[in-house]
Amino acid sequence: MRAWILRRYGSVDDLELRDVPMPTFRDEHELLVRVRHSSVNPADRHNLRPPVFLRGGQGFLRPKEGRIGLDLAGRVEGVGTAVRGIQVGDEVFGVGRGAFGEFAVADETQVATPPARLSSEQAAAVPIAATTALQALRDHANVGPGQRVLVNGAAGGVGTFAVQIARALGAEVSAVCSTRNVALVQSLGAIRVFDYTREDFTRSGERYDVILDMQVNHSLRAFRRALKPGGLLLVVGAGQGSITRILLGLIGRTIASKFVGPRTKFFIAKVRRDDLVVLAEMLQDGRVTPVIDHRYPLDHVPDALRELIGGHARGKIVVTV
Repeated sequence: MRAWILRRYGSVDDLELRDVPMPTFRDEHELLVRVRHSSVNPADRHNLRPPVFLRGGQGFLRPKEGRIGLDLAGRVEGVGTAVRGIQVGDEVFGVGRGAFGEFAVADETQVATPPARLSSEQAAAVPIAATTALQALRDHANVGPGQRVLVNGAAGGVGTFAVQIARALGAEVSAVCSTRNVALVQSLGAIRVFDYTREDFTRSGERYDVILDMQVNHSLRAFRRALKPGGLLLVVGAGQGSITRILLGLIGRTIASKFVGPRTKFFIAKVRRDDLVVLAEMLQDGRVTPVIDHRYPLDHVPDALRELIGGHARGKIVVTV
């Protein structure tokens, strides 16, 4: 089988498409997936050069396996002896190990049946980005009917899902994006869209119950101006840079907010079957639709990652395997 392998920790240039052995299970709760489509995420970029303290079983000096790619949609080709409710031949979507390859291994708790109305390509765009948006808005911000939510970075992978999910939860949604993405974000359900090249939403006089921030491009003082008393700044992204810089920045900002406000949280999403089922229902009835920017064949995974690293993708970038 063919798969992209990270030869050494570094950059996109350290990836190599190779013929490799079929992946093996780590335990009896895993399953083998013939990958039809995958999509790229910031986590894929960070996995090219993770800090030493996050390498765990990957290998401290060099990657042990080096297989990359997380989001996937495809057909189950094998199941562990303890897997329940999933059979060979089933279509699944979720996350796995080595999704930038012809076959990947996934844990049974991190895949689900994709919505019938979605193509495999669309299903592969969902797992990490949509789960992040759902957990942020539903679990960490407790968004509900009548609340005012602003999504900063609304045209990206998480942002396009967040606008739609916040609306599905009953919120009144505003959003921030660049000029070329205003019409797109409006079509997703935002009632007010700020073009950040022309207007600073923190000086608009509008105030929100929740700001979901993917950019971290304003000061805490600026965010205080845009939040209602007791409002929540929920940070689910941290722009460009290394994962070490991002984590230190998030921790520092959260600590500072304890003294100067506003109320601030950040978290790292974990893909779970239960949440994929909830998302599948939203996708099936049309409340949420994936936005796909560009499509790349498996041979061009490095180009897909370079586009992601460039920071200007609209919605998701999908890989066809």
